[in-house]
Amino acid sequence: MMNCKICNSSTEILFNTKTNILNKYSIDYHRCTQCNFIQTDEPFWLNEAYDSAITSLDIGLVSRNIRISTLLSSLIVTCFNTKGSFLDYGGGYGMLVRIMRDRGYDFYRFDKHCENLFSVHFDIEDATTKKFELVTAFEVFEHLLDPVAETRKMLELSDSIFFSTELVPHYKISTSDDWWYFTPETGQHIALYSEKSLQNLANQLNCNFYTNGKTLHLITRRNINPLLFSLCIRGKIANIVSKMFTNKSLLDDDFKFIRGIANHTQGTTL
Repeated sequence: MMNCKICNSSTEILFNTKTNILNKYSIDYHRCTQCNFIQTDEPFWLNEAYDSAITSLDIGLVSRNIRISTLLSSLIVTCFNTKGSFLDYGGGYGMLVRIMRDRGYDFYRFDKHCENLFSVHFDIEDATTKKFELVTAFEVFEHLLDPVAETRKMLELSDSIFFSTELVPHYKISTSDDWWYFTPETGQHIALYSEKSLQNLANQLNCNFYTNGKTLHLITRRNINPLLFSLCIRGKIANIVSKMFTNKSLLDDDFKFIRGIANHTQGTTL
């Protein structure tokens, strides 16, 4: 029997029947008896699962990034320094980084699995700082092999992590079909969190934990008013706040910067 990767307590097998990961391997899901964190068998299939970093099932990628950019802008304006530098951890194709730079925020990207398509020249190694005002990690935590170690790594880059992951539902789960977020056919969702498990994770790292109780969460060394956090990431309020307080877009400056790279490096193809 496996121990919980969050609190090291004992686990129990979640289903009576095994689940087909990648429609190929029969595995079990294990649920912590203390914090309700759910983890798969030790994921030996990850190399296969990441043959394509973004799965074909993630058809909500574009709309999610557009929606998140508004909520994120509101959070930054309300709780962080808008003139700071920011890092999107597990940033995929770089779409959110490009959107946030267009909104005037100095964003960079890190992703060890995925090619940068939309924000080339704005990866983590291109940043002029090693310490960021805020790290974002949207739809990343459910992919983490070692959540405690990986979150600690993120906290070396910033005192605050704003992230999304679906919370384990309160209703009874009998098979992987009972909750869409398992997506076993992709093989990538190997760590699934309850609110209690995320609170436990934050406690281990001497951080505060804030959540909207659904999908959006903040682990931070800062003290933030919980009500303020909850309000500023609500859709209608976030729309108002993000429109009232705006930075000058970095689009023109970025264009000149990238063009300058090409002009100083003969043979460079943009």
